Amino acid sequence: MHVGFVDYAIIGIYFVFVLSIGFILKKKMVRSEDFFLSGHAIPSWITGLAFLSANLGAIEVMGMAANGAQYGIMTAHFYWVGAIPAMVFLALFMMPFYYGSRVRSVPEYLKLRFNEPTRAFNAFSFAAMTVLMSGINMYAMALVFKLLLNWSMTASILVSAGVVLAYTVLGGLTSSIYNEVLQFFLIVFGLLPITLIGLANLGGWHALTASLPAGFDHLWAHTATAGNPMGIDWLGIVSGLGFVLSFGYWCTDFLVIQRALAARDMTAAERTPLIAAFPKVLFPVLTVVPGMLALAIIPGLGSNGANLSYNMAMPLLLAKYYPSGMLGVGLTAMLASFMSGMAGNITAFNTVWTFDIYQSYLAPDKSDEHYLWVGRLATALGIVVSIGTAYLVMGFPSIMDYMQMVFSFFNAPLFATFLLGMFWKRCTPWAAFWGLVAGTTAAIIHFTLTHFGVISYPSVMAGNFWRSSIAWSSNFVVAIALSFVTKPRDEKELAGLVWGMPAEREVREQSWYKRPKVLAACVLALTIALDVVFW
Repeated sequence: MHVGFVDYAIIGIYFVFVLSIGFILKKKMVRSEDFFLSGHAIPSWITGLAFLSANLGAIEVMGMAANGAQYGIMTAHFYWVGAIPAMVFLALFMMPFYYGSRVRSVPEYLKLRFNEPTRAFNAFSFAAMTVLMSGINMYAMALVFKLLLNWSMTASILVSAGVVLAYTVLGGLTSSIYNEVLQFFLIVFGLLPITLIGLANLGGWHALTASLPAGFDHLWAHTATAGNPMGIDWLGIVSGLGFVLSFGYWCTDFLVIQRALAARDMTAAERTPLIAAFPKVLFPVLTVVPGMLALAIIPGLGSNGANLSYNMAMPLLLAKYYPSGMLGVGLTAMLASFMSGMAGNITAFNTVWTFDIYQSYLAPDKSDEHYLWVGRLATALGIVVSIGTAYLVMGFPSIMDYMQMVFSFFNAPLFATFLLGMFWKRCTPWAAFWGLVAGTTAAIIHFTLTHFGVISYPSVMAGNFWRSSIAWSSNFVVAIALSFVTKPRDEKELAGLVWGMPAEREVREQSWYKRPKVLAACVLALTIALDVVFW
């Protein structure tokens, strides 16, 4: 990759800019609520873009491009089945509980709805998940730094960690949110030309699909059986990805929910996932299609060797198509995506660590200034642990395979707990706890059997989908069964926490085009239309 002075200058200006945002916002971080939840004062259009951008890390840019090369257009299922319906459900049905209960984190909601052990189990498991996920972004950024500067992986990981540490320690969630909005626009303008140039050079969409293996150009046509690139049938896609993994991530992962909690009122919080859903539905143009282009034009992609792994699809396209200057913009877009994903995980980690672990079990009844200081220290701790987890990702052929594996352990069983807790008032505290334990244990057993070859699947992704369904089902069944033999909470304690037992809420938005239900109907219609077009 021939990087010129102009390219280095563009990257340098970006780093200076994001660090400046942290320094400017530092003086506004007076209370712990300012640092962790932006004082509940951010407009919905900003929280919406931050909600989306926090998910636009290495998983999205490098991972989806890698999957596009590996599985073709079926990768778009991660958007149109695996994201949009769950984002709509979060907005309309779950945000009223999260925002209305005024909780500071997802584990804190579990404490209010169930009991302290359920909150503790989720807090510790979520803390582990966030640093595992943050490692993905560090690893991906290190790959790009290695390709760009020929640095060692270790040196590259340390540099990426240092930049994110600086602006999140200084400006907290607010700094992260405003940087995520900037990063969203950088990602769009930096990566969209890849798709346009690549399709133009190949002769258009039909020329691209003609140069790819059979089945790479259809979403559903070959899913009656597992005879398709992803190796899974429609039932596995709908149940494993479309229901368990998708709803488990978007509806329970504090990383994205934290952005909605920063909104200035209830309706703004509900709009946040829907505002994010509109660009999300079009993102396969920026990620999946470039992966398919890379498979068509880069000989040997996916073969052994780090430089030709599927994960390198996007960097290799940048090197092929972008001249000096534009290359700097493209590389900056990739670096921005990695930093937004890393910062999203770290800000979620420091909140859960400070409120749900440190304050609850290690040092209760301290001053607000003390918890603000601990939050900054937890940011550094999360970065350090993430450095170690970055090396775990190297053993997986695709970043997305690693990510879905992690979600199958943590998010899949958790979603069953939230469904029962929010929509069934009879679900008891200890039933929720032991259901969560059962679901997580089932995921561990399934992974062990798969790892040692007792159970086999056509692809790693197929195994992830089925593991998620098994983990969710185990939790769901155990929690329901135990709810009938254990004591439920008093109904008076459930106001604002369970569907059908609402607390008082604010006046809703009256402008029809801003109403969450209108926005939800529009984005669902667009998603269904795209599924039909690429059937």
